[in-house]
Parts: sequence; C-alpha cells; structure tokens
Amino acid sequence: MMHLDDLLTRYFHGTDLSRASPDVLASGIEHCLVDLGLEQDRGKRFALWALLHMLGSAPDLDVAFKDPNDQEAARTFMDMLAAGEASEEQK
Repeated sequence: MMHLDDLLTRYFHGTDLSRASPDVLASGIEHCLVDLGLEQDRGKRFALWALLHMLGSAPDLDVAFKDPNDQEAARTFMDMLAAGEASEEQK
C-alpha cells in the first residue's frame, strides 16, 4: 500500500508542495513518471498515476493502463475529483 504522505516525501522531499521549489517539483514529477513506467504492481501504478493526475502531469489513460478495468477506475477517480472540486466551488 502506498500512502500519499510517503509519496510526497519520496518525490518532493516533504508533504507541503507549496514549499517545494519549481526545480524540486519538476524533478519529483520526472522521477514519478519514470517509476510509473517501471512499476509492475497495479495498485502502486494507480497510486503513482493518481498523484501525477492531481499534479496535472499524468499520462493518458491508454498509455498508463493497458487493462480496461484500470482505465475505468482512473476515469472514476477523475470524476470523483471533478465532483469534489465542483462542490468546493459552490461553497
């Protein structure tokens, strides 16, 4: 299992991305993309892709996931995030 705090610390040297320099962000995203390409575990791949998606740097679903079920899970994740953002905007 991968935890968000662990991913943020591993790739961005801390959990507060607002404190990360542009160079640290770029380097962390690049490292995360490389790891996504190498990772074989479906759950870990999804966690890496989700982090990249939230940072606006995720590869397209057909590139990231060969399994249609994984692609559908990613679409559901994107829909849930969009719904949460829309709900926050209405407040």
